[in-house]
Amino acid sequence: MKFAWIDLRNVPGPHRESVVDAAVHARLAGVVSDDPAVLDALPPTVTKVLFAAEPVDSPHLVVSPVSDLERFTGAAGFVEVRDDPTLRLACDAAVRLEHTVVSFTDPTKIPLEIVIAAADRSPGRLVTVVADLEEAAVVLEVLEHGSDGVLLAPRDAADVFGLARLLEATTPPLTLTTLVVDGIAHNGLGDRVCVDTCSHFREDEGILVGSYSSGFILCCSETHPLPYMPTRPFRVNAGALHSYVLGPDNRTNYLSELRSGSTVLAVDSAGRTRKLTVGRAKLESRPILTITAHSPEGVEVSLTVQDDWHVRVLGPGGKVLNVTELRPGDELLGHIATDQRHVGIPIGEFCKES
Repeated sequence: MKFAWIDLRNVPGPHRESVVDAAVHARLAGVVSDDPAVLDALPPTVTKVLFAAEPVDSPHLVVSPVSDLERFTGAAGFVEVRDDPTLRLACDAAVRLEHTVVSFTDPTKIPLEIVIAAADRSPGRLVTVVADLEEAAVVLEVLEHGSDGVLLAPRDAADVFGLARLLEATTPPLTLTTLVVDGIAHNGLGDRVCVDTCSHFREDEGILVGSYSSGFILCCSETHPLPYMPTRPFRVNAGALHSYVLGPDNRTNYLSELRSGSTVLAVDSAGRTRKLTVGRAKLESRPILTITAHSPEGVEVSLTVQDDWHVRVLGPGGKVLNVTELRPGDELLGHIATDQRHVGIPIGEFCKES
């Protein structure tokens, strides 16, 4: 579970009370101060972190600078990484201490990657000092693992609430359902979109796409080998330009709206999800076909895709199915939505699509 500490040492006096109130209200994990009296006033729901020049006896969690790990007597240490020796010190501290707070003097994230890798599977917790919310977002995802926690000196209460939202940014799982194919129809020429992301898809991952906002089919990535062409594990040959694609926060976009920098939701055969950044959306004119299917509740689902054997969707258990070989009665993985959409936002209104 990712967490955040708020550093009060550099928060301007006029904002300090509102920052503390916001941290408590947002249920952030901890507050750092070099004044024990400030920490004594905090409620017990917050981890009280005392920054001291050296380890001292205190009822609070004490963090102090580490220069020689063999002589260090504390459980939590601070290391400023500015060169190779201090990088090695940070790696050793992250392995041996209960908490290690690290600050990096250079903007590159490579030293952080090295510390994260060194501390992998260690019981201690790594806390990285960040300058702002943008850096916090990066630090929490470095190496797909990220720092366990971040330490931020907020400018005001808004930064605190922004940090809380950032920690909640993990995407929840989706309920997938088994759809039964009713048929496929060859429709002639149309414009279809390939979605190229900035990450590799796993073998049983894809994106949810559909012609209707009420139902989506799990479209397979080009992770699996294909004849006549190399694999492109970052790509989903997703569907016709009018199609909805499901994104984070239960929002949808038309495939035609995706651009470099857009976000889509990768979904695996078990319904686990993660956010992916779009690197490119490639629209080209191709022969198209329409798949129609229905859910166990009788909800009609439709998907129009490129009419080619290389285009595939996923079935139960992550089975890879070529769209041109689908037959009535075949089973697909999909997702049934309960809300209609207005500009991609779910809304409880009447809407009939056909």
